[in-house]
Amino acid sequence: MPKDNGQGPRERRRFTAEFKVEAVRRVAERRAAGVPMTQIARELDVRDDLLRKWQRQTAERAGAPPADVCPGNGRLPREADEVRRLDREVARLKQELAFVTSAAVYVARASR
Repeated sequence: MPKDNGQGPRERRRFTAEFKVEAVRRVAERRAAGVPMTQIARELDVRDDLLRKWQRQTAERAGAPPADVCPGNGRLPREADEVRRLDREVARLKQELAFVTSAAVYVARASR
């Protein structure tokens, strides 16, 4: 049973449109100065993923791509997508090889 901290359930926060617009403006300003998104989010007391969502929504309304998203609505070119898929497959195969190698060593030691 969860411990009761006396606060009760947390109430969902609501943000005004003005706050969101100001937050997106501040993100653009601070990111240009090299400040990490997580620090900006802490300053505004919101989650960084929420700030990114507001950026995307603002950019979609303005008809421009967001500054920190890959071209093409976050989609990578086919070649880059294929390279990422192959990198994941190589990593998986290396794990399998390491496991089989250690299993072979174990079996060889056990059969002596």
